[in-house]
Amino acid sequence: MKKKDILILLVDDEPDILEIVGYNLSAEGYRVITAENGAQAVALAKKKKPQLIILDVMMPEMDGIEACEQIRKIPELSETVITFLTARGEDYSQMAGFDAGADDYITKPIKPKVLVSKVKALLRRFKDNGEATNIVTVGDLVINRDEYKIIKDEQEIILPRKEFELLSLLASIPGKVFKREEILDRVWGNEVVVGGRTIDVHIRKLREKIGDDSFKTVKGVGYKFVL
Repeated sequence: MKKKDILILLVDDEPDILEIVGYNLSAEGYRVITAENGAQAVALAKKKKPQLIILDVMMPEMDGIEACEQIRKIPELSETVITFLTARGEDYSQMAGFDAGADDYITKPIKPKVLVSKVKALLRRFKDNGEATNIVTVGDLVINRDEYKIIKDEQEIILPRKEFELLSLLASIPGKVFKREEILDRVWGNEVVVGGRTIDVHIRKLREKIGDDSFKTVKGVGYKFVL
């Protein structure tokens, strides 16, 4: 997918941020649209279907966490990459962001060139709709890698992007222990810095949705998917 075909939704209640970040992304060749609060972001995302959404946390009317949760409930936006860009760097705020379904959490201040590099890394994971269907059956799970859907016991489950990619990786070889370093590299990529507890948060969410017995923790090493 070419840059001119990629639409980025930038959401922040500070006009300076919208102007500066929007300018740098536009200069890189991306199409950029903006919103000033979470409610606008949800409505605009549903209408325009961007490939990437960059969200602030603290905003009027609807904050970024709630907006992310609402967007993740929209099936046609299941492939959209969402990252927070915020001055809130506390661990609990980052955990809330990932719990809401975010793919990454970037703290301000950040140099424009570094932000553009992170955006490029995030967009590498956006799936081109022209790829062939890839459906894998593992136990009672059907993993549709083309549509980012899970079917379990004949019920469709829509997972946030990173949860889906983590499940897809672990389930690709049932019983294999995937080391934490390998998971971070293959699911989040080398160019995106995430907190050390990110994997744990996503595993916990998968256990809630898929079943606790499907995932086994190997202390000090990593995780594996079990049938």
